Amino acid sequence: MRGLAENLTIGERVAWYRRRRGLSQEVLAGLVGRTTDWLSKAENNRIELDRLSVISSLAEALDVTLGDLLAEPTLMGWSTDSGHRTVAALRGALMDYKQLTPLLGAAPESEPPDLQDLRTNVSEVLDAYQASRYGFATRRLPLVVNDALAASRSYSGHEREEAHALLALAYHGAAMVLGKVGEAELAWVAADRGLTAAQHSGRSVVTGSLFRAVTHCLLATGRFSSAVDLVNDAAAVMQPALGHASEDYLSVYGTLFLAGAMAAARAEDRATTQSFLREADETAQRLGADANRMWTAFGPTNVAIHCVATAGELGDIQIAADLGARVDTSGMPVERRVRHSLEVARALSAWNRTDEALTILLDAEQTAPEQVRHHYMSRELVIGWIRGTRGRPSLPVSDLARRLGVVGGS
Repeated sequence: MRGLAENLTIGERVAWYRRRRGLSQEVLAGLVGRTTDWLSKAENNRIELDRLSVISSLAEALDVTLGDLLAEPTLMGWSTDSGHRTVAALRGALMDYKQLTPLLGAAPESEPPDLQDLRTNVSEVLDAYQASRYGFATRRLPLVVNDALAASRSYSGHEREEAHALLALAYHGAAMVLGKVGEAELAWVAADRGLTAAQHSGRSVVTGSLFRAVTHCLLATGRFSSAVDLVNDAAAVMQPALGHASEDYLSVYGTLFLAGAMAAARAEDRATTQSFLREADETAQRLGADANRMWTAFGPTNVAIHCVATAGELGDIQIAADLGARVDTSGMPVERRVRHSLEVARALSAWNRTDEALTILLDAEQTAPEQVRHHYMSRELVIGWIRGTRGRPSLPVSDLARRLGVVGGS
């Protein structure tokens, strides 16, 4: 449904798939524990489907992916950053059979990639992710992944461990970027490969970082309970080293619980959500300040950002709106700032403060156009505003819809 689906609300996509499955509204409503009246209103845009827990239950009942109802992935546009080879090129690199085992790979190069150069290139990709430059990161990742793989097979001893750590982080970058642009299954391949490389590196902080990437992949595919279980299991592995942990290690550990809090909220598990947020907050207080160690942007501010996001996922819109406005994200990386802006815009829109929500969304787009374009939340907000307008929508909304490619764009 790519193309067609981008011009439909989530409720309209539910109706489209329901009819394709031959289900009545009464049957589908029963499968998700709702009334027929509720489903009818959702399909006709009189109730907003803005909670991933509800959308995920509908996807499961319809036997489709969460991405099918969110209309993901959105086509990555060509730009100076991306060039004309984007996700397809990265998919080709990740699906290269030579990556499966050294037995199938080419002979080691006489001059393996320099580890310092490789370290710089991996950092460049992860920095680009945090700057919401997805096109740039996607263009660079095939080369970085291939170089890191070659290094991991060429070096020995300590240098081999370093190469595996860099390979793991390259895969981490690929998983996070692919998750942002809606390529959830491909992100899973990258995260899985990254976790294997991290274990070969023998570096617990890198392994912890890849646990986070796998958690995000589970979130992207609607496997919220599995994500919660993974966080609990990963935390049990990491906790014995907390007594003498480095700041990098604490940052990775705390961020893992932030991802877990999102998973618990989407699973509608309030108790676990609060428990995970408390663990993250205690870790942030131990660090004492915001930092960006291991590309986590972890600290008290990121915990506050997730308090807002989990409130939104749990349907506590007033809390999300009130708290969201008080969080100062100016010191955060672009990706964190814009993700928070989307959450606040959603909360304000739900309270019919559309003008304020639109202003926030336009500011976010100015800061990170790729992130706003690829996030389902921004697309749903704009489609909802257009459908809820009598007559012609305002010019700013129409222009934004065209830029997002969701309504009447050419």
